[in-house]
Amino acid sequence: MCTITEISRQRCFGGWQLYLKHDSAEIGLAAKFSVYLPPAAESGKVPALTYLAGLTCTEDTFMIKAGAQRMAAELGLMLVAPDTSPRGTDFPGQAESWDFGVGAGFYVDATEAPWKQNWRMYSYVTKELPALIAANYPVDLDRRGIFGHSMGGHGALVCGLRNPDLYRSVSAFAPISNPMNCPWGEKAFTGYLGSDRSTWSAYDASVLMTAKAHPSHILVDQGEADQFLAVQLHPHALEAAAKVSGQKLNVRRHDGYDHGYYFIQTFMEDHLRHHKKILG
Repeated sequence: MCTITEISRQRCFGGWQLYLKHDSAEIGLAAKFSVYLPPAAESGKVPALTYLAGLTCTEDTFMIKAGAQRMAAELGLMLVAPDTSPRGTDFPGQAESWDFGVGAGFYVDATEAPWKQNWRMYSYVTKELPALIAANYPVDLDRRGIFGHSMGGHGALVCGLRNPDLYRSVSAFAPISNPMNCPWGEKAFTGYLGSDRSTWSAYDASVLMTAKAHPSHILVDQGEADQFLAVQLHPHALEAAAKVSGQKLNVRRHDGYDHGYYFIQTFMEDHLRHHKKILG
């Protein structure tokens, strides 16, 4: 197991907010992530929630903006947040647009050159990062969940649906629910996975949910004033998929809320309690 370098630590609601980095075998580059250790982690193993952030974000976006630590401390939940893409490459076009390349890993394992060398965020999130956390922090391996926002909501749903034994609880804020059929997803999948759309379905939550339900109840919150709702997000596709597979799904729509972190802050407690109820 590789060595973790602690960049910083601060006291936060009786626990510790950590920022860390390591040399990632999956990504082939240095990677950063953040961890919130609740007070309960000082005396025993605790449940852990991985949060996947959205386009343009980093490992600190959630920890700074979401306001999750107070309730995580109360509920005894560890929070883990990776970066949203590899960093340190010099591939042509990697920084030309905000919805592809750096800051936009889409939580897939790329198969197209040059991205396939390093853009392996799916395996990083579902394999390397959980093993790293388990080896270094007091996590209860039987009580882990995943959630996220926008691109990260897509990632959380996909990772959860494909790995129900790893992630026993799943939720999302304004996820890209059907990326095969929206501009963000089509752009990213074409670039990372190629033009053969049959390979995309492994990373589409609506397709995955249609085929097989996750054992637990999935919570999704969506703002009705979200500027990306009509063109990019398509929560109705998730609802249709749930009807086919019998997935227990609650898509809550909220009048007046947009796509940002004030929306996420408003419903963060609900999500943390959702995970705590399932994980016990």
